Order: sequence, then structure tokens, then C-alpha cells
Amino acid sequence: MSSNVLCHSTPEGITTLTINRPHRKNAIDPATAKVLYERIRTFEDDPAQKVCILTGVGNTFCAGADLKQVTSSTTATSADAQPKYQRHFDEPPASGEPSLAPLGPSRLQVKKPVIGAIAGYAVAGGLELSLLCDMRVVEEDAVFGVFCRRWGIPLIDGGTVRLQAVVGLGRALDMILTGRAVGAREALAMGLASRVVPKGKALDEATAIARQLAGFPQLTMNQDRDSCYYSAYQASSLQNALRWEHVHAMPVLEVESVKGAARFSGGEGRHGLFKKHSKF
Repeated sequence: MSSNVLCHSTPEGITTLTINRPHRKNAIDPATAKVLYERIRTFEDDPAQKVCILTGVGNTFCAGADLKQVTSSTTATSADAQPKYQRHFDEPPASGEPSLAPLGPSRLQVKKPVIGAIAGYAVAGGLELSLLCDMRVVEEDAVFGVFCRRWGIPLIDGGTVRLQAVVGLGRALDMILTGRAVGAREALAMGLASRVVPKGKALDEATAIARQLAGFPQLTMNQDRDSCYYSAYQASSLQNALRWEHVHAMPVLEVESVKGAARFSGGEGRHGLFKKHSKF
């Protein structure tokens, strides 16, 4: 079953995870969800790996949960029978500990950057899975949408939580209530897509971005990333968010910032140049 999620890691610290179920438009069944979750956790815990790219084969990102699996897993012995499919997934723990979601890693706050390389459809749970990514590099003919609206299937992989944080409440409700298709250019305008690229180029662009991120001082970059997520999802007030940012940034200053300032003083990075930066 691990062949349903292809994994490739490079010496420079880039892990690429590819959903490999083209016969089902990369829809995810419980076994695939478990493998994807485990692959993401392995990436998180590997100090040699710095950035993850999440993508799908066959010009499709992910069509969501495998509805054929849902149908075949449903009991029909009584009027109030419950789908066996539900038994694969526990309720998220109140403690906030990592747990397996219906699509695998979608309840996680991944510890390091994740870039989505989006081709074709990222719909229903596939949209939710794309929202796990920090950035979404989207091909020009890609489509997002809450297509599960038509079938009475709710968003249970973070869609109602993350989508509004990314695009705002009004736009999120437009997508969630209507289930309508959103193309790449509209997705870019609303902030759902980070970049739009020609067809067939999402993975190339995502890899180029990943290489750039892998070359930056990692503690500082990930601290700034953590602060953004804390402010978006956990902060109780503006002052709480500002204090969290300051307290957690101070240790990083001692480790990386002095070295970075010395490099700048030595002549690196003039005029906003990003092409050359030394390893830390």
C-alpha cells in the first residue's frame, strides 16, 4: 500500500510526497491516508529534511476521499446504521496531540514548510489537503472546490478552519456554501493560490521554491513561520501574539542572527540579492 504514496528525499533536504492513485483521481482511502500521515511525520522528524512538496500523479492533485470506499464500507442492516468508514478515524484529542484524520495528515500543524504542487483538481477533501500546505503552486488549469457539497459530505479535514484563515470568511463561505468550482486565476486573486504557472510546471516551480527555502537559515525561517500560525489560530489578542513572537524569536537571535549580520557586513546580499547565501 505504500506505493500509493511515493516518497523521494534529496541530500539538500527536500522531501517530495506524491499521491499515486491515478485510477481514482488520487482519491484517498483509509490505507492511503495512514501512509500519507506516516510519511509526513517521518519528514517532520528527519533533521536532514527541510522542506516537503506534496503533489499527485496523473495531472490531478487529489479528488478527496474515495467515495467508492465510503459506499462499500457502509452497513445497511438498519435505518440508523453507521458507515464502517468512520471507525478508521478517532475524534481529534482535546490535548492537541497529533492524530490521524480521514485524509491522513490534515489535522497536523506540520513543523516545517510544506509546498503544494497543484495540477488539475484539488476538490472536496483534496482542497482540504491542499490547505495543509504553506504555499500552493497552481497550474493554470487547476480547479479548487467543495464538490462534496453535492453529496451531503461535510468538511472534516480542516476545511472550515483553514480556508477562512487563508482567504477570509466571506470568500470561504462562498466556496463552502455553494461548492462552486474556483479556477487558478480566481484562486490567485483570493490568496488560495500562491503562484500560477503553466500546465505541467507546478512541480518544477515548487521544487525551485523548496531549494530556496532549504538554503535559508532554518531556525529563523521556521520561527517566523511558527509565529504566523500562532497568530492565525491560537493567539488570544494582538498583544498576546506580539509577546509570543518576541519571546520565541529571542533565542534565534543568538544562534543565527549574529552570523547573518556579519555576512551582510562582509558584503553579501546587497541590493536585496537572494541568489547567494551561505550555509549556516
